[in-house]
Amino acid sequence: MENNNLQPQSVSSGKTILGLNVELIWGLVGVLFFIVGDGLEQAWISPFLIEKGMVIEETATLISIYGIAVAVGAWFSGVLAEAWGPRKTMLAGAILWIVGQLLFLLVALPTMSFTIMIPTYCVRGFGYPLFCYSYLVWITYKNNPKTLATAVGWFFVAFTGGLYVVSNLFASFMMPIIGSVGLLWSALVWVLIGVTIIILTVRGTIHGNIGAKEQFKILLSGITIIKKNPRVGVGGLVRLINGTSQFAMPVFYPLFLSQYGISTEQWLQIWALVFFVNIFFNIIWGIVGDKIGWGKAVQIFGGFGCGSILLLMAFAPPFFNGNFAAMMIVGALYGAFIAGFAPLTALVPSLEPTYKGATITMINLGAGLSSFVGPLVVAIGINKLGAQGILIFFTCFYYFSILLMNYVKKPEVERRKAQKKAELNGTPVVETEL
Repeated sequence: MENNNLQPQSVSSGKTILGLNVELIWGLVGVLFFIVGDGLEQAWISPFLIEKGMVIEETATLISIYGIAVAVGAWFSGVLAEAWGPRKTMLAGAILWIVGQLLFLLVALPTMSFTIMIPTYCVRGFGYPLFCYSYLVWITYKNNPKTLATAVGWFFVAFTGGLYVVSNLFASFMMPIIGSVGLLWSALVWVLIGVTIIILTVRGTIHGNIGAKEQFKILLSGITIIKKNPRVGVGGLVRLINGTSQFAMPVFYPLFLSQYGISTEQWLQIWALVFFVNIFFNIIWGIVGDKIGWGKAVQIFGGFGCGSILLLMAFAPPFFNGNFAAMMIVGALYGAFIAGFAPLTALVPSLEPTYKGATITMINLGAGLSSFVGPLVVAIGINKLGAQGILIFFTCFYYFSILLMNYVKKPEVERRKAQKKAELNGTPVVETEL
């Protein structure tokens, strides 16, 4: 993998505002518009398809296979962004998404053929991470390393805000007006606006003009990076842990809350608040991570903070006897601390500066696989452990990530110590990545 021809051509440059390179702002706007279009149906597609004649086992299978497509697309996004450049990779993802959406609307839905629905819906699932996560790779190259965690936080503001907040608000207001199918068609408008912004504002490649041989090496780096630097693989495992509770919670927690008088409508309000708070804390923990260290921030606010809040979520409903206001506060705390892992996306790419795309690939793969592991834990353990037992298990899982981060963050800790020592000795500090 050591190849002078593959040294990054794109370096951090440009004016920075609130930790983000100003050249990256419009791209984040494009990501936000795109992901709103992708997420418009997430909260209601399953009951909608059941109303159309499918059974719950079929919708569950469809969404599970969709998740596999997302994980595969997430894995490819990092290495393709390096090999092709972010713009080409994002456009490829957009084309796949648009084709999948059109086939889903024009062929799969009218026929309600499960056989057709799976590939058309999954093409979408493969396309959206190529679009969104490729831009995350671009951020790791273009932004000043000193404020990279903050910049990553801004990415997740756009991503989470679009996927969970704007999309659900738009759907809730427009569904009575244009209906479910109308919303699916309107998704194309959101996506096309996002794609247009990217076409107009994103320029450049990461490694310059490279040949097919070098591109193939970059693609292989998505696999070989784990052997070359095991810390990258462990970082991907931490990212998997990060997302497990987020994907597991909707499967069982509403039922647990209902035992204490929390209605489905109240649960949806709690869940919406989780991600509203999460948006702001992606930035806050990013800023904190830039100050105290990325790895330390992940351990304190992500591993310990989120693990502890999950323990609180296990016992708060009976303790507060289902008090809605109390559970809103608990949900807000969960949203805040689940964002504590945001600096991980700055730390892991810094372990391999020449192959940031490969490292982002591992982060994205962990994020994708968490959508399987979380529900799987619930499916296997809910009957034996119950809801509280599942939450205690996740607490232990998150605490385990603290130990893993001791290994992942070691190079960053050594770099910060060297910089501090140089400052105390009056030696000029040269800003380098790990």
